[in-house]
Amino acid sequence: MISILLGCGLRRAELATLRKEDVQIRQGHWAIVDLVGKGGHIRTVPMPVWVKSAVDRWMAAAAVTDGRVFRAVSRHGTSWGNGITENVVWYVVRYCAQRMELDHLAPHDLRRTCAKLCHINGGELEQIQFLLGHASVLTTERYLGCKQNLEEPVNDRFGCLFSRTLDSC
Repeated sequence: MISILLGCGLRRAELATLRKEDVQIRQGHWAIVDLVGKGGHIRTVPMPVWVKSAVDRWMAAAAVTDGRVFRAVSRHGTSWGNGITENVVWYVVRYCAQRMELDHLAPHDLRRTCAKLCHINGGELEQIQFLLGHASVLTTERYLGCKQNLEEPVNDRFGCLFSRTLDSC
């Protein structure tokens, strides 16, 4: 669960309803296809190889062959039922955070961290918006803590390139 929340930026509800059949190869890359998100918006979410590997290990251990990926686990270590709730996702994240001695970690923090890691590693704002399924780029900017920097505008970075080109015209 942690891998998908952090690596794909899913919401709790999206994770809880994830089905094995939703994970497919698209354009040579693993993805969660036709994911119905907040407001009924449908998107395709790329899935990094390390996330797919973690999901495969879970499905093998839980003997999941179809239907929902995540199921309840009995005290004997066997999976049962046909799915989990959003609250289960919350409790799993909180339990993992406590084991790592982290305070106040919520599933949505992992979603925001996914966005920030994408941005730090050169991801374009528009692509991060698509990944997270935000209707507005302003929401994505809030996740990233982006604000316009008028002291060092990004379009000043290519000014000298154009001035040299224009001088030769």
